[in-house]
Amino acid sequence: MDKKPNQTGAPRPQHNPGAPRPPYQSQQSRPGGRDASSRRGDMRGRENKDQHAINERIRAREVRLVGDNVENGVVSIQEALRIADDLGLDLIEISPNAEPPVCRVLDYQKFLYQQKKRAKEQKAKQTKVVVKEIRFGPQTDDHDYNFKLKHAVSFLQEGSKVKAYVFFKGRSILFKEQGEVLLLRFANDLEEYGKVEQMPVLEGKRMIIMLSPKKK
Repeated sequence: MDKKPNQTGAPRPQHNPGAPRPPYQSQQSRPGGRDASSRRGDMRGRENKDQHAINERIRAREVRLVGDNVENGVVSIQEALRIADDLGLDLIEISPNAEPPVCRVLDYQKFLYQQKKRAKEQKAKQTKVVVKEIRFGPQTDDHDYNFKLKHAVSFLQEGSKVKAYVFFKGRSILFKEQGEVLLLRFANDLEEYGKVEQMPVLEGKRMIIMLSPKKK
């Protein structure tokens, strides 16, 4: 008696001879079909669904069309898709909350590159704010005052903000007016290098003034 060969892996699904196979349709032969570049765009749309809806993933019935080499205006979604298809580009929903949503005709990979480049440029423009603190007592002598004033000048010149405060310990809180005068004098002496961002304000046991560097 012949032995049947051992089968490995999952058994292949059996086709029911009586059930007709569904006819094959290429993407281009389907109604409203898209070309290969647009199909890639649809795949990118699925991968980036949290960023922008593109092509057939756009659900609006009509959109405001913008982009190069297209007539800007409100058109049906079918017409917008046809225009993008004819140009071999993608239809990208850039303002979904507008009425109607705003869509741009552009290659999606180029669009992502532009977005990434813009974000990188904005990040480069953002400078990290450094705040340097200078502490005074309510009865700071002139020698100590001038020493700290010199440090404040260098901080402002390097682009840092200066947070100067008078610390009141125990009963020295009775001299808060004296502390305010000291901080205002400090700001006045730094007028050439910085501007007052926050006037003296009492926070607990500290009276604080903020100064930011003047733009060159």
